Amino acid sequence: MEEKKITTSSGIEIKEIYTSAKPMTEQPGEFPFTRGIQKDMYRGRLWTMRQYAGFSTAEESNKRYHYLLKQGTMGLSVAFDLPTQIGYDSDHEMAEGEVGKVGVAIDSLKDIEILFDGIELQKITTSMTINATASILLAMYIALAKKQGADIKQISGTIQNDILKEYAARGTYIYPPKSSMRIITDIFEYCSQEVPKWNTISISGYHIREAGSNAVQELAFTLSNGKAYLNAALEKGLDINVFAKRLSFFFNCHNNFFEEIAKFRAARRMWAKITKELGATDEKAQMLRFHTQTGGSTLTAQQPLNNVIRVTSQAMAAVLGGTQSLHTNGYDEALSLPTEAAAKIALRTQQVIAFESGITDTVDPLAGSFFVENLTDEIEAAAQLYIDKIDAMGGSVNAIENGYIQNEIGNAAYQYQLEIEDGSRVIVGVNKFTQEKEGINDVFTIDESIRTIQTDKLNKLKSERNQLAVEKALNDLLVAAKGTENLMPFILVAVEAYATLGEVSDVLRGVFGEY
Repeated sequence: MEEKKITTSSGIEIKEIYTSAKPMTEQPGEFPFTRGIQKDMYRGRLWTMRQYAGFSTAEESNKRYHYLLKQGTMGLSVAFDLPTQIGYDSDHEMAEGEVGKVGVAIDSLKDIEILFDGIELQKITTSMTINATASILLAMYIALAKKQGADIKQISGTIQNDILKEYAARGTYIYPPKSSMRIITDIFEYCSQEVPKWNTISISGYHIREAGSNAVQELAFTLSNGKAYLNAALEKGLDINVFAKRLSFFFNCHNNFFEEIAKFRAARRMWAKITKELGATDEKAQMLRFHTQTGGSTLTAQQPLNNVIRVTSQAMAAVLGGTQSLHTNGYDEALSLPTEAAAKIALRTQQVIAFESGITDTVDPLAGSFFVENLTDEIEAAAQLYIDKIDAMGGSVNAIENGYIQNEIGNAAYQYQLEIEDGSRVIVGVNKFTQEKEGINDVFTIDESIRTIQTDKLNKLKSERNQLAVEKALNDLLVAAKGTENLMPFILVAVEAYATLGEVSDVLRGVFGEY
């Protein structure tokens, strides 16, 4: 009888036994960084335990941030609602039914002031999952830091700011790709001078994976997008040894334990080679630094407590893979936004791994494993084939504009679903080991009245602010957008005058159009 072929999620065949691997010569902290970007990794410093949170109003999210900081989280990670992500104020007709739902509603600098009330921005790092309106939210954050008296050269954090994956996988874009790339490179340039510790982009494979890609595609499409940002910045005349140090990545961690570890090791090696080929000579500019989030799409609404086990396994893979920062999902997120209890157990999962498991005691503990080394090589080779194909099309922007990347993701998602339906891929509690009653009733809900609260705040703001200063700032931004000047200083002046997110976005819509 023929033996059944076993493959990873990316279709890489797994052999019954591995008896050799290429000899390991490289050390952690040395090019090409397969074994990690620091010589001592977690012996020197643990990853940042960063819990993603944001819902309803700035007041409510501020309470959750204080709760998470008390529980020992080391960095904040802000989720924004859909209107904020696509440049609409809460009172806009397009915002109806979405205000405060999947994140916090931010309409103006006033909301940012409330969101971080009682939190010193210079003492924490903040990650903001925002793309099309990243320039505006970053300007608001800088404006608040200035009001707090912080040295803005010292504030640190990350904006996602990765618009290419929005066209490919997620959909929260506003302007056409080439105009969006201009805004992004303006942010690179501005921050390299004014906010040098800020990570100006988090090139995201996370959402590519959530949209249905496999591990190899997630790696290939993310690095191809990264390459496109490098090239855009180089065309603007920026120094790769300066700006590449402020690029970070954001990966998903799925269920196939060893495939995920190998993916992270391959990612570092591949990015080091890409940056070197494009002219980076500084080691820090060749290093791939990344944040990981456990796989949202792997969470099941059926038997939700099983998700605690999935998240633990995924978090361990991320740590064994050498992540710099980690968010662990709440077990109830297939049902609703996480409750406080679920957010706490998610954070405790990271703390138990860090302090009790022993896997942080040595650097790259799986190095030299015949299986892991072979799998790392195979994932690199498979991802490289995709990158070569995208390069032949003229890079990521072209590959997205002609639908290639979207089609590849769609085909992989379809294949995955077929495997679940025919039972060849087992999802515990979904297509095997099912039960009638699920046993979780406590879910987190968002009140519909939030839109009214935000609209009242907007009306009050508009009646109290200096309207002439707002109009002048918006007009100056309009002139700059029609020309070639860097837009960031103009956006900063506008938000400091309390122009709203929607007003700033509308000025840019007027110049760039919508995609």
